[in-house]
Amino acid sequence: MAADEGLKALILVGGFGTRLRPLTFTKPKPLVEFANKSIVLHQIEALAKVGVKEVVLAIGFNPDAINERVPEIEQKYGVKITVSLEETPMGTAGPLALAKEHLKTAAGRPLFVFNSDVTCEYPLQELLSFHEAHGKEGTIMVTQVTDPSKYGVVVYEKDGKIQRFVEKPKQWVGDRINAGLYIFSPSILERIPNKPTSIEREIFPVMASEDNLYAMDLPGYWMDIGQPKDYLTGSVMHLASLAAKSPQRLATGDNIKGNVLIHESASIGDGCVIGPDVVIGEGAVVGSGVRLQRCTLMQNVAIKDHAFVKNSIVGWSSTIGSWARVEGSSVIGEDVQVGDGVALNGTIILPHKGVKESFYEPGKIIM
Repeated sequence: MAADEGLKALILVGGFGTRLRPLTFTKPKPLVEFANKSIVLHQIEALAKVGVKEVVLAIGFNPDAINERVPEIEQKYGVKITVSLEETPMGTAGPLALAKEHLKTAAGRPLFVFNSDVTCEYPLQELLSFHEAHGKEGTIMVTQVTDPSKYGVVVYEKDGKIQRFVEKPKQWVGDRINAGLYIFSPSILERIPNKPTSIEREIFPVMASEDNLYAMDLPGYWMDIGQPKDYLTGSVMHLASLAAKSPQRLATGDNIKGNVLIHESASIGDGCVIGPDVVIGEGAVVGSGVRLQRCTLMQNVAIKDHAFVKNSIVGWSSTIGSWARVEGSSVIGEDVQVGDGVALNGTIILPHKGVKESFYEPGKIIM
Protein backbone atom coordinates (compact mmCIF):
# COMPACT_ATOMS: atom_id res chain seq x y z
CA MET A 1 0.00 0.00 0.00
CA ALA A 2 1.44 3.35 -1.00
CA ALA A 3 2.13 5.77 1.82
CA ASP A 4 -0.11 8.45 0.31
CA GLU A 5 -2.98 6.30 -0.98
CA GLY A 6 -6.57 7.46 -0.45
CA LEU A 7 -8.12 9.28 2.48
CA LYS A 8 -6.29 9.35 5.80
CA ALA A 9 -7.17 10.12 9.40
CA LEU A 10 -5.57 10.94 12.72
CA ILE A 11 -7.23 10.05 16.02
CA LEU A 12 -6.07 11.83 19.17
CA VAL A 13 -6.16 8.91 21.56
CA GLY A 14 -4.62 10.99 24.27
CA GLY A 15 -2.79 10.56 27.51
CA PHE A 16 -3.43 8.80 30.76
CA GLY A 17 -7.21 8.68 30.69
CA THR A 18 -7.40 10.08 34.21
CA ARG A 19 -11.07 11.01 33.92
CA LEU A 20 -12.06 7.39 33.24
CA ARG A 21 -10.16 5.83 36.12
CA PRO A 22 -10.19 3.19 37.56
CA LEU A 23 -10.96 1.52 34.20
CA THR A 24 -7.86 3.06 32.61
CA PHE A 25 -5.56 1.70 35.30
CA THR A 26 -5.61 -1.64 33.48
CA LYS A 27 -6.48 -0.73 29.89
CA PRO A 28 -5.67 2.35 27.75
CA LYS A 29 -8.73 4.57 27.31
CA PRO A 30 -9.09 4.01 23.54
CA LEU A 31 -9.29 0.25 24.16
CA VAL A 32 -11.95 0.50 26.89
CA GLU A 33 -15.15 -1.00 25.51
CA PHE A 34 -18.15 1.18 24.77
CA ALA A 35 -21.26 -0.77 23.73
CA ASN A 36 -19.11 -3.92 23.53
CA LYS A 37 -16.53 -2.45 21.16
CA SER A 38 -13.36 -0.55 22.04
CA ILE A 39 -13.99 3.20 21.92
CA VAL A 40 -11.47 3.78 19.15
CA LEU A 41 -12.84 0.93 17.03
CA HIS A 42 -16.19 2.71 16.65
CA GLN A 43 -14.27 5.53 14.97
CA ILE A 44 -11.98 3.32 12.89
CA GLU A 45 -14.99 1.39 11.62
CA ALA A 46 -16.74 4.63 10.59
CA LEU A 47 -13.59 5.91 8.88
CA ALA A 48 -13.14 2.64 6.97
CA LYS A 49 -16.73 2.82 5.69
CA VAL A 50 -16.09 6.24 4.13
CA GLY A 51 -12.93 5.05 2.37
CA VAL A 52 -10.10 5.97 4.75
CA LYS A 53 -7.07 3.79 3.99
CA GLU A 54 -4.70 4.77 6.81
CA VAL A 55 -5.39 5.81 10.41
CA VAL A 56 -2.69 7.34 12.61
CA LEU A 57 -3.26 6.85 16.34
CA ALA A 58 -1.55 9.72 18.20
CA ILE A 59 -0.81 8.48 21.72
CA GLY A 60 1.07 9.95 24.64
CA PHE A 61 2.31 6.93 26.54
CA ASN A 62 2.44 3.12 26.73
CA PRO A 63 1.90 2.19 23.07
CA ASP A 64 2.40 -1.54 23.69
CA ALA A 65 -1.23 -2.41 24.41
CA ILE A 66 -2.38 -0.68 21.22
CA ASN A 67 0.48 -2.07 19.13
CA GLU A 68 -0.58 -5.58 20.13
CA ARG A 69 -4.01 -4.95 18.63
CA VAL A 70 -2.81 -3.36 15.37
CA PRO A 71 -2.64 -6.54 13.20
CA GLU A 72 -6.13 -7.59 14.30
CA ILE A 73 -7.56 -4.11 13.63
CA GLU A 74 -5.88 -3.84 10.23
CA GLN A 75 -7.24 -7.21 9.16
CA LYS A 76 -10.77 -6.57 10.41
CA TYR A 77 -11.26 -3.09 8.94
CA GLY A 78 -8.91 -3.16 5.95
CA VAL A 79 -6.98 -0.06 6.98
CA LYS A 80 -3.33 0.57 7.75
CA ILE A 81 -2.81 1.57 11.39
CA THR A 82 0.20 3.71 12.35
CA VAL A 83 0.96 4.45 15.99
CA SER A 84 2.59 7.85 16.56
CA LEU A 85 4.08 8.19 20.04
CA GLU A 86 4.66 11.62 21.58
CA GLU A 87 7.84 11.89 23.66
CA THR A 88 6.35 15.02 25.25
CA PRO A 89 2.67 16.08 25.27
CA MET A 90 1.99 17.84 21.97
CA GLY A 91 -1.48 19.30 22.59
CA THR A 92 -4.28 18.91 20.06
CA ALA A 93 -2.42 20.20 16.98
CA GLY A 94 1.17 19.11 17.61
CA PRO A 95 0.40 15.43 16.87
CA LEU A 96 -0.42 16.39 13.25
CA ALA A 97 3.03 17.91 12.84
CA LEU A 98 4.63 14.89 14.52
CA ALA A 99 2.89 12.51 12.10
CA LYS A 100 3.16 14.81 9.07
CA GLU A 101 4.93 12.30 6.83
CA HIS A 102 2.23 9.69 7.49
CA LEU A 103 -0.61 12.12 6.84
CA LYS A 104 0.30 13.39 3.38
CA THR A 105 -2.45 12.30 0.99
CA ALA A 106 -2.61 11.64 -2.73
CA ALA A 107 -3.92 14.42 -4.97
CA GLY A 108 -4.72 16.62 -1.98
CA ARG A 109 -7.36 14.28 -0.58
CA PRO A 110 -8.81 15.50 2.76
CA LEU A 111 -7.67 14.39 6.18
CA PHE A 112 -9.99 13.48 9.05
CA VAL A 113 -8.98 14.35 12.64
CA PHE A 114 -10.93 13.00 15.62
CA ASN A 115 -10.89 13.35 19.38
CA SER A 116 -11.17 9.74 20.56
CA ASP A 117 -13.48 10.59 23.50
CA VAL A 118 -16.34 11.49 21.17
CA THR A 119 -19.26 9.24 20.29
CA CYS A 120 -21.95 10.00 17.72
CA GLU A 121 -23.40 8.48 14.55
CA TYR A 122 -20.35 9.60 12.51
CA PRO A 123 -21.98 11.06 9.38
CA LEU A 124 -18.61 11.16 7.64
CA GLN A 125 -19.81 10.99 4.04
CA GLU A 126 -21.92 14.09 4.68
CA LEU A 127 -18.93 15.80 6.31
CA LEU A 128 -16.67 14.91 3.37
CA SER A 129 -19.21 16.17 0.83
CA PHE A 130 -19.78 19.44 2.71
CA HIS A 131 -16.04 20.05 3.02
CA GLU A 132 -15.35 19.41 -0.65
CA ALA A 133 -18.32 21.60 -1.67
CA HIS A 134 -17.10 24.74 0.13
CA GLY A 135 -13.51 24.13 -0.97
CA LYS A 136 -11.80 25.82 1.97
CA GLU A 137 -9.10 24.45 4.26
CA GLY A 138 -11.07 23.07 7.18
CA THR A 139 -14.45 21.98 8.52
CA ILE A 140 -15.42 21.54 12.16
CA MET A 141 -18.45 19.51 13.14
CA VAL A 142 -20.47 21.40 15.74
CA THR A 143 -23.18 20.15 18.08
CA GLN A 144 -26.01 21.92 19.89
CA VAL A 145 -25.93 22.28 23.69
CA THR A 146 -28.56 23.51 26.12
CA ASP A 147 -26.19 25.69 28.18
CA PRO A 148 -23.56 27.27 25.91
CA SER A 149 -22.14 29.35 28.78
CA LYS A 150 -20.15 26.27 29.87
CA TYR A 151 -18.36 25.90 26.54
CA GLY A 152 -16.49 27.60 23.76
CA VAL A 153 -19.17 28.58 21.23
CA VAL A 154 -18.62 28.52 17.47
CA VAL A 155 -20.22 31.52 15.73
CA TYR A 156 -20.80 31.00 12.01
CA GLU A 157 -22.82 32.24 9.06
CA LYS A 158 -25.73 30.45 7.35
CA ASP A 159 -23.41 28.89 4.78
CA GLY A 160 -21.20 27.54 7.59
CA LYS A 161 -18.33 30.03 7.35
CA ILE A 162 -16.97 30.51 10.88
CA GLN A 163 -16.75 34.10 12.08
CA ARG A 164 -15.21 33.63 15.52
CA PHE A 165 -15.02 31.56 18.69
CA VAL A 166 -16.38 32.82 22.03
CA GLU A 167 -15.20 31.08 25.19
CA LYS A 168 -17.93 30.60 27.86
CA PRO A 169 -20.09 33.51 26.65
CA LYS A 170 -22.00 35.51 29.25
CA GLN A 171 -24.40 36.80 26.59
CA TRP A 172 -26.11 34.80 23.87
CA VAL A 173 -23.97 34.36 20.74
CA GLY A 174 -25.10 30.85 19.71
CA ASP A 175 -25.51 27.32 21.03
CA ARG A 176 -23.12 25.29 18.85
CA ILE A 177 -19.85 23.96 20.22
CA ASN A 178 -16.88 22.14 18.74
CA ALA A 179 -17.76 18.42 18.55
CA GLY A 180 -14.15 17.23 18.21
CA LEU A 181 -14.58 15.90 14.65
CA TYR A 182 -12.73 17.68 11.84
CA ILE A 183 -11.78 17.36 8.19
CA PHE A 184 -8.95 19.36 6.62
CA SER A 185 -7.21 19.91 3.36
CA PRO A 186 -3.63 18.62 3.73
CA SER A 187 -2.33 22.20 3.54
CA ILE A 188 -3.17 22.51 7.25
CA LEU A 189 -0.04 20.47 7.96
CA GLU A 190 2.04 23.47 6.86
CA ARG A 191 0.39 25.66 9.53
CA ILE A 192 1.33 23.56 12.53
CA PRO A 193 4.76 23.80 14.17
CA ASN A 194 6.43 20.67 15.48
CA LYS A 195 5.93 21.64 19.10
CA PRO A 196 3.07 21.55 21.65
CA THR A 197 0.22 23.45 20.00
CA SER A 198 -3.51 23.84 20.61
CA ILE A 199 -5.58 23.46 17.46
CA GLU A 200 -8.53 25.18 19.13
CA ARG A 201 -6.69 28.23 20.50
CA GLU A 202 -3.79 28.70 18.08
CA ILE A 203 -4.79 27.28 14.70
CA PHE A 204 -8.57 27.61 14.31
CA PRO A 205 -8.81 31.38 15.06
CA VAL A 206 -6.22 32.13 12.37
CA MET A 207 -8.00 29.92 9.83
CA ALA A 208 -11.31 31.60 10.66
CA SER A 209 -9.81 35.08 10.25
CA GLU A 210 -8.76 34.03 6.73
CA ASP A 211 -12.29 32.71 5.90
CA ASN A 212 -10.74 29.25 5.66
CA LEU A 213 -12.77 27.42 8.30
CA TYR A 214 -16.38 26.20 8.11
CA ALA A 215 -18.80 24.54 10.52
CA MET A 216 -21.23 21.69 9.81
CA ASP A 217 -24.08 20.89 12.18
CA LEU A 218 -23.77 17.33 13.49
CA PRO A 219 -27.05 15.43 13.12
CA GLY A 220 -28.10 12.95 15.77
CA TYR A 221 -26.61 12.47 19.22
CA TRP A 222 -23.19 13.50 20.53
CA MET A 223 -21.36 12.92 23.79
CA ASP A 224 -17.84 13.18 25.18
CA ILE A 225 -17.57 9.82 26.98
CA GLY A 226 -14.23 10.48 28.66
CA GLN A 227 -15.61 10.29 32.21
CA PRO A 228 -17.96 7.75 33.83
CA LYS A 229 -21.18 9.79 34.10
CA ASP A 230 -20.86 10.95 30.50
CA TYR A 231 -19.87 7.44 29.40
CA LEU A 232 -23.18 6.15 30.78
CA THR A 233 -25.13 9.03 29.20
CA GLY A 234 -23.41 8.33 25.90
CA SER A 235 -24.36 4.68 26.22
CA VAL A 236 -28.03 5.64 26.62
CA MET A 237 -27.77 7.79 23.48
CA HIS A 238 -25.98 5.08 21.51
CA LEU A 239 -28.56 2.44 22.43
CA ALA A 240 -31.37 4.80 21.40
CA SER A 241 -29.62 5.28 18.05
CA LEU A 242 -29.38 1.50 17.61
CA ALA A 243 -33.08 1.17 18.45
CA ALA A 244 -33.90 3.64 15.67
CA LYS A 245 -31.47 2.41 13.01
CA SER A 246 -30.45 -1.20 13.82
CA PRO A 247 -33.08 -2.58 16.22
CA GLN A 248 -32.13 -6.16 15.32
CA ARG A 249 -28.89 -5.70 17.29
CA LEU A 250 -30.76 -5.14 20.56
CA ALA A 251 -32.05 -7.83 22.90
CA THR A 252 -35.72 -8.73 23.09
CA GLY A 253 -37.80 -10.81 25.50
CA ASP A 254 -40.20 -10.63 28.41
CA ASN A 255 -37.35 -9.79 30.80
CA ILE A 256 -35.98 -6.96 28.62
CA LYS A 257 -37.19 -3.42 29.34
CA GLY A 258 -36.21 -0.75 26.84
CA ASN A 259 -32.91 -0.69 24.96
CA VAL A 260 -30.51 -3.47 25.97
CA LEU A 261 -27.37 -4.77 24.20
CA ILE A 262 -26.23 -8.26 25.21
CA HIS A 263 -23.16 -10.00 23.80
CA GLU A 264 -24.05 -13.33 22.24
CA SER A 265 -21.66 -15.17 24.59
CA ALA A 266 -23.23 -13.77 27.80
CA SER A 267 -25.62 -15.86 29.88
CA ILE A 268 -28.70 -14.57 31.71
CA GLY A 269 -30.38 -16.41 34.59
CA ASP A 270 -34.06 -16.90 35.27
CA GLY A 271 -36.31 -14.19 36.66
CA CYS A 272 -34.07 -11.25 35.73
CA VAL A 273 -35.31 -7.81 34.76
CA ILE A 274 -32.82 -6.08 32.46
CA GLY A 275 -33.07 -2.52 31.22
CA PRO A 276 -33.55 0.07 30.17
CA ASP A 277 -30.15 1.18 28.85
CA VAL A 278 -28.00 -1.81 29.75
CA VAL A 279 -24.90 -3.19 27.99
CA ILE A 280 -23.73 -6.71 28.89
CA GLY A 281 -20.28 -7.70 27.67
CA GLU A 282 -18.62 -10.78 26.28
CA GLY A 283 -18.64 -13.79 28.58
CA ALA A 284 -20.63 -12.07 31.31
CA VAL A 285 -22.69 -14.31 33.59
CA VAL A 286 -25.84 -12.85 35.15
CA GLY A 287 -27.46 -14.96 37.86
CA SER A 288 -31.13 -15.47 38.67
CA GLY A 289 -33.38 -12.67 39.87
CA VAL A 290 -30.88 -9.95 38.98
CA ARG A 291 -32.05 -6.37 38.28
CA LEU A 292 -29.93 -4.28 35.90
CA GLN A 293 -30.69 -0.73 34.84
CA ARG A 294 -28.65 1.96 33.02
CA CYS A 295 -25.33 0.19 33.47
CA THR A 296 -22.48 -1.45 31.60
CA LEU A 297 -20.98 -4.84 32.45
CA MET A 298 -17.58 -5.40 30.85
CA GLN A 299 -16.15 -8.74 29.68
CA ASN A 300 -16.40 -11.75 32.00
CA VAL A 301 -18.29 -9.94 34.75
CA ALA A 302 -20.30 -12.15 37.11
CA ILE A 303 -23.46 -10.83 38.75
CA LYS A 304 -24.68 -13.23 41.44
CA ASP A 305 -28.32 -14.04 42.20
CA HIS A 306 -30.67 -11.20 43.17
CA ALA A 307 -28.03 -8.47 42.87
CA PHE A 308 -29.01 -4.96 41.74
CA VAL A 309 -26.84 -2.75 39.52
CA LYS A 310 -27.96 0.69 38.37
CA ASN A 311 -26.23 3.70 36.85
CA SER A 312 -22.79 2.11 37.21
CA ILE A 313 -19.91 0.48 35.30
CA VAL A 314 -18.59 -2.92 36.34
CA GLY A 315 -15.06 -3.61 35.07
CA TRP A 316 -13.61 -6.74 33.51
CA SER A 317 -13.72 -10.04 35.42
CA SER A 318 -15.31 -8.47 38.49
CA THR A 319 -17.95 -10.17 40.62
CA ILE A 320 -20.97 -8.59 42.30
CA GLY A 321 -22.19 -10.80 45.15
CA SER A 322 -25.68 -12.12 45.82
CA TRP A 323 -28.15 -9.49 47.03
CA ALA A 324 -25.49 -6.79 46.58
CA ARG A 325 -26.57 -3.31 45.46
CA VAL A 326 -24.36 -1.13 43.24
CA GLU A 327 -25.68 2.28 42.15
CA GLY A 328 -25.09 6.05 42.10
CA SER A 329 -22.45 6.18 39.32
CA SER A 330 -20.23 3.61 40.97
CA VAL A 331 -17.25 2.46 38.89
CA ILE A 332 -15.81 -0.97 39.64
CA GLY A 333 -12.27 -1.62 38.34
CA GLU A 334 -10.97 -4.86 36.90
CA ASP A 335 -11.02 -8.06 38.99
CA VAL A 336 -12.93 -6.66 41.97
CA GLN A 337 -14.89 -8.94 44.28
CA VAL A 338 -17.92 -7.25 45.85
CA GLY A 339 -19.23 -9.41 48.68
CA ASP A 340 -22.74 -10.74 49.21
CA GLY A 341 -25.18 -8.13 50.47
CA VAL A 342 -22.75 -5.21 50.08
CA ALA A 343 -24.25 -1.85 49.11
CA LEU A 344 -22.23 0.70 47.11
CA ASN A 345 -23.44 4.20 46.26
CA GLY A 346 -21.21 6.32 44.02
CA THR A 347 -18.18 4.25 45.01
CA ILE A 348 -14.95 4.04 43.00
CA ILE A 349 -13.08 0.75 43.47
CA LEU A 350 -9.57 0.27 42.14
CA PRO A 351 -8.61 -3.02 40.43
CA HIS A 352 -7.98 -6.30 42.25
CA LYS A 353 -9.80 -5.41 45.45
CA GLY A 354 -12.16 -7.34 47.68
CA VAL A 355 -15.02 -5.31 49.19
CA LYS A 356 -16.85 -6.77 52.19
CA GLU A 357 -18.45 -3.68 53.72
CA SER A 358 -21.00 -1.20 52.42
CA PHE A 359 -20.33 2.44 51.46
CA TYR A 360 -23.31 4.75 51.25
CA GLU A 361 -21.62 8.16 50.92
CA PRO A 362 -20.92 9.00 47.25
CA GLY A 363 -17.34 9.66 46.23
CA LYS A 364 -15.63 7.03 48.37
CA ILE A 365 -12.53 5.58 46.67
CA ILE A 366 -11.49 2.06 47.66
CA MET A 367 -7.73 1.68 47.13
